[in-house]
Amino acid sequence: MIRLAVLNAATSPNRLGNAITDWAIACLGANRAFVIDRIDLRDVGLPLFDEPDLPRYGRYQHEHTQRWSERIAAADAFVIVSPEYNRGYSALLKNALDYLVHEWAFKPVGIVSYGSGMSGGLRGAEALRTVLGALQMYAVREMVVVPYVTESSVRDGSLRASEGMVEGIELMMDALVRMDAAMHLLRAPDEELGDQQGRQDGPDDAASRWRPRESDTEDQWAATTDLQRPPGFV
Repeated sequence: MIRLAVLNAATSPNRLGNAITDWAIACLGANRAFVIDRIDLRDVGLPLFDEPDLPRYGRYQHEHTQRWSERIAAADAFVIVSPEYNRGYSALLKNALDYLVHEWAFKPVGIVSYGSGMSGGLRGAEALRTVLGALQMYAVREMVVVPYVTESSVRDGSLRASEGMVEGIELMMDALVRMDAAMHLLRAPDEELGDQQGRQDGPDDAASRWRPRESDTEDQWAATTDLQRPPGFV
């Protein structure tokens, strides 16, 4: 089964994202492909990023970072339920993303966006996609958009889902399943990839693994200088 983490990214004590997250989890939970971990980012309690080293090194000094790393590393895929704040997304979500690097990488993610206007948080979702891409996550095209959340979509603590929302989450589920299968190879340890990495003859280290193959044009390129460039070189 796919270990799917659903992140509720709203910060307000009266957040309507709870109702939307409840609905999303009910829909996702009905799909037998997923086992779900609900993560309310406000309750995780991460302080503003306070690690002394860059996240890419993985040398975490604080217990809260280590717990966060373990929880995210355990997930195969994600769904982010995110409100739009001033044409962006919450600082809470950005901070949670920035804490880690490798734990997010090569995993698919779906977005459920919502807002008080007609756009339903689309501008915040598009801003979020750029950051997800920088983390080497794959944000599936299929998504759920919840417009007019304060006026009509959420009433009495529950979401009144439209046909478009239901169709959107069904398409998103299919995309997440497909992309998890496709990205499983990308997350595999080096020793499982074998010759797919393009290994060269010689010592089994990173330098030999990625050494360019010799070719007839190698001497030509070695002799190339700024004043002597091959034809067509720009």
